[in-house]
Amino acid sequence: MSEEAPIVVAVEVDEPFLRERLVELLGAIPGVRLARAGETAHAALVLPSAPADPQAPLTPREREVLELMAEGASNKVIARALGISVHTAKFHVGSVIDKLDATGRTDAVAHAARLGVIRL
Repeated sequence: MSEEAPIVVAVEVDEPFLRERLVELLGAIPGVRLARAGETAHAALVLPSAPADPQAPLTPREREVLELMAEGASNKVIARALGISVHTAKFHVGSVIDKLDATGRTDAVAHAARLGVIRL
C-alpha cells in the first residue's frame, strides 16, 4: 500500500501570533506538510503586513458618484445631485469604471461592494 505524497504549504505571514497559529493548525492536518524556507510548495498562504485601503484609488467626488451609481442614478441625475454638468458626471462615471477595472456601471458597483468601498 503506497502512501500519497503530502501537500506542501508555505506560510508567509508577518504577524507572529497569526503565523504561529496557522502553522499549528495546518501542521495538524493529515496529508499536509509545511514548506521550509526556499522550498517549493503546492500552495502558499501569504498575508500582507498592511491591508490595502479599498477606497484609495477613488477621489471623494468619485465615491459620491459611485454611491449614486449604486442607487441606479443616471448621468443626468448624478449631475443634478452633485451640481455638475452631465459631461462631468459622464467623466466621473468613466473614471470610476476604469479605476475599478469594471466593464460597466453595474460591474463597477459590484466590484466596489466586494472591495468594501460601498455597502449595498
